[in-house]
Amino acid sequence: MPEGLSVRTPTLEIGYEAHGNADGFPVVLLHGFPDDVRAWDDVAAPLAAAGYRALAPYLRGYGPTRLLDDATPRMAQQAAMAQDLIDFLDALGLDRVGLAGYDWGGRAACITAILQPERVRGLVTIGGYNVQDTLSPPRPGTAVEERAYWYQWYFNTERGRLGLEQNRYDICRLLWQEWSPTWAFGDATYERTAPSFDNPNFVDLVIHSYRHRHRNAPSDPRFTEVERLLASRPPITVPSIILHGADDTVGPPYRSEGEMTQFPPGTVRRVVPKAGHFMPREQPGVVAEALLELFDGSPA
Repeated sequence: MPEGLSVRTPTLEIGYEAHGNADGFPVVLLHGFPDDVRAWDDVAAPLAAAGYRALAPYLRGYGPTRLLDDATPRMAQQAAMAQDLIDFLDALGLDRVGLAGYDWGGRAACITAILQPERVRGLVTIGGYNVQDTLSPPRPGTAVEERAYWYQWYFNTERGRLGLEQNRYDICRLLWQEWSPTWAFGDATYERTAPSFDNPNFVDLVIHSYRHRHRNAPSDPRFTEVERLLASRPPITVPSIILHGADDTVGPPYRSEGEMTQFPPGTVRRVVPKAGHFMPREQPGVVAEALLELFDGSPA
């Protein structure tokens, strides 16, 4: 059974789960929207069995993670998510780690690898180069892409805010079904994670995240320079493996095809069959094997 722990950073009390020996090399596993640490259960187990210390934090707005000050603006832009990860590493005194993530968590992992490459032994990024340009005027996508983003357009309206407040369980479950159409999850699987969406800041932070990326919500001034850097699409220089779900309907595999120049030479990209957006749940063995391959199976 994982250990349920918490750690305090300058802005958050972060709840997290730890698997494996406390002396093992730490690998931080970062979930996305709308999900929580349960996504990593079947990835963490083989890592722990191989001698690693697998750490799965709840992102801001999920589960037991809380903002320390009620007066703190409820913001969840990409730079804030990366800063949360950096603060988490600092609070635990982790100078060197492995990272894996998808969606919001993949974005935090990629940005941390850009900002502090000396700290990241290796990165498994699900979905590719998960970094956004939040400064340039947004350009429309294809009709299919725009339709897949219905939830983002919805969240950019006040009706969408109210809808997420009132119908969060149904909306989030629908996104699971749409984004991973070949994943036949059951009620029990969803119900183990759904309580994490009861976090008192969940709605405000989700709304800010999806409005900020479309330039419809303010940015935290602390991250002005970071967002400017990220808008330039800086490369990731740490050893990396890219995994992409063949059945991911919100981030189709072709999205990462042209991103190889954003990663170091020798980076491997794999399109994983029978996996959609929630790959750690759908194909946990593939994710665990990629991490072990990246670290040569050595927890030292």
